[in-house]
Amino acid sequence: MTNSSKGKVVLVGAGPGDIGLLTLNGKQWLQKADVILYDHLVNPDMIRFTQNSAEKIYVGKKEGVASMEQEEINQLLVSKAREGKIVIRLKGGDPFLFGRGGEEIQAVQQAGIPFIIVPGVTSVTGVAAYAGIPLTHRDLSSTLSIITGSNEKKQGDIHIDWEKIAARSGTLVFLMGARKLPLIVEKLMSFGKNPDTPIAVVQWGTTARQKTWTGTLGTIVEISAKDKILPPALTIIGEVVNLKPVIEWYEHLPLFGKTIVVTRKGDQAETMIDRLRELGAEPFFFPVIETIAPDDWAPLDNALNNLSQYHGLIFTSVNGVRFFAERLKAVEQDIRELKGLRVFTIGPKTAEAVRNLGIRVDVVPENFVAESLIESIGKENINGKRFLIPRATVARETLPEQLREMGAIVDVAPAYQTVLPNTPVDALKKRLAEGSIDVITFTSSSTVKNFLALTGEELLPAIKKITIACIGPVTGKTAKDAGLNVEIAPEQYTVASLLDAIETHQSG
Repeated sequence: MTNSSKGKVVLVGAGPGDIGLLTLNGKQWLQKADVILYDHLVNPDMIRFTQNSAEKIYVGKKEGVASMEQEEINQLLVSKAREGKIVIRLKGGDPFLFGRGGEEIQAVQQAGIPFIIVPGVTSVTGVAAYAGIPLTHRDLSSTLSIITGSNEKKQGDIHIDWEKIAARSGTLVFLMGARKLPLIVEKLMSFGKNPDTPIAVVQWGTTARQKTWTGTLGTIVEISAKDKILPPALTIIGEVVNLKPVIEWYEHLPLFGKTIVVTRKGDQAETMIDRLRELGAEPFFFPVIETIAPDDWAPLDNALNNLSQYHGLIFTSVNGVRFFAERLKAVEQDIRELKGLRVFTIGPKTAEAVRNLGIRVDVVPENFVAESLIESIGKENINGKRFLIPRATVARETLPEQLREMGAIVDVAPAYQTVLPNTPVDALKKRLAEGSIDVITFTSSSTVKNFLALTGEELLPAIKKITIACIGPVTGKTAKDAGLNVEIAPEQYTVASLLDAIETHQSG
């Protein structure tokens, strides 16, 4: 039973959009959360940092329409914490900057609930930096004013002292003001702001959908009407806007504006996601594989208790290494039992996982497929020698069958099994309908099969129009046989090579 005395509320700023701008402290609290209340502008990809068991509750507000009234949110924070749970209130940007964070914490404090506050990177500084606009500059602006452009009470005007705001000489930043842009511009100019004052409007800042419009107070309304600028957007007014052509960087990254679907399982996707972000892409995390223990440990346990009978140990995946090591410990054995065994791996990542256990790898084939490993092993005399392959319950039989044909004795021991995760499809379906998915990546045949199983026949026509990137010929064949458009297939079968190939393809 949960101890109610341990319940607390943690107010976490999620940053302006780019998942990399979530603070380390914020990430650590997400990993501990029992309940998460999150807003509309929070990057949904942050949910991958949470426990599977965590309760996720959407309480967001979109274009002035709230899914839940503020009083209901306050009461939910209190009631969940009183159940002894760690409750995370996840808010876009910084929760203390026009985010009602102060109101929510007041309610929590009045209820006698312990609370912690984790600041976030505000959209003011984050979006401006990604747009290449310094908010202050020694030669141009030494003051900064931050103003809300929305009106929670839905009245026609915004309650601002326009005369004083217009008289300020530094940088003005309006949050949430896309729909009120004509009013903001009209008021500033009517109180004496020069119509030639530079202005920038940044939509979806810090994400791969970022778009920036620049002009002057005198021209921006016409530009906005023509291009239909919609929320979420940040408006920056002042001479610092003129520095954008010199300092802008994010929109020049090689994969900026591209959305790449990552289908790898959660704990193996981080490197790929991080690299895509470095290249300016939006990684769309859609895991299609979950690894769990096999139904029966007996075959592997028997092999682990008799490792001295084997000549070689063959690992075909990082998962095989991980589950093998965990089970070796479970049967109260350790790596000393591997003395004298030759260790073979497919792929550099698998080899790295083995070496991280303090075990030397004897053979890594030049090409990272079973056929190449068979060729490498075939250079040795393996007739009558015994091999152990700890692997997935369901896998290609090419390796064990051909080794047996060469005279070897092969024991295949299930170390794990792959299953379909409960990955929501709605967000992907929406993006496919918008035409805003550029590339779908597959790293194994099982990722292809599981992806198609999760998405179903309804989405197949849209998926067939998307560029597909695959690691390895086997994966590529599986995708092609399903009618998918495989255009990217690097010669080296690694994630790094796959990303290089995507970069080359998309910039070509």
